[in-house]
Amino acid sequence: QVQLVESGGGSVQAGGSLRVSCAVFGDIYSTDCMGWFRQAPGKEREGVACISSFEGRTYYADSVKGRFTVSQTNAKNTLYLQMNSLKPEDTAMYYCAADPNGCYSGRLTYKYWGQGTQVTVSS
Repeated sequence: QVQLVESGGGSVQAGGSLRVSCAVFGDIYSTDCMGWFRQAPGKEREGVACISSFEGRTYYADSVKGRFTVSQTNAKNTLYLQMNSLKPEDTAMYYCAADPNGCYSGRLTYKYWGQGTQVTVSS
C-alpha cells in the first residue's frame, strides 16, 4: 500500500518559479512509475510529467517541456516538480500519482493518487 501527500503549492506571478513535492509513504517498490498531473476548473486532468523510479527516465507533456523538471530523492520517498517560467495557464490543482508498473509517454492510469496541491499563477 502507498500513500502520497503533496505540498508546496501556492500563488506566484507569471514568469516565477515554484516547486511542489510529494512525500511517499509505504511500499516504495510499488512506485516504479511516479507522475504529476494537473486539473484546472472545467478541464480534464492532464499528465504533466513522469519518471521511472529505478531507471530515471523522464517524460513531459509538450506544454511544459523546457520549463518543468521532475525528480526524486535517492531514497525514492519524495517526488518533486520544479516549475519555472510559470504561465497563467499553468494554474491548476497538481496531483502526484504512483504505479507499480513502468512509465511511458502519455500514461494516464495510476494505482495510487494524492489529494493534490493548488498552484495559482497570476498575470
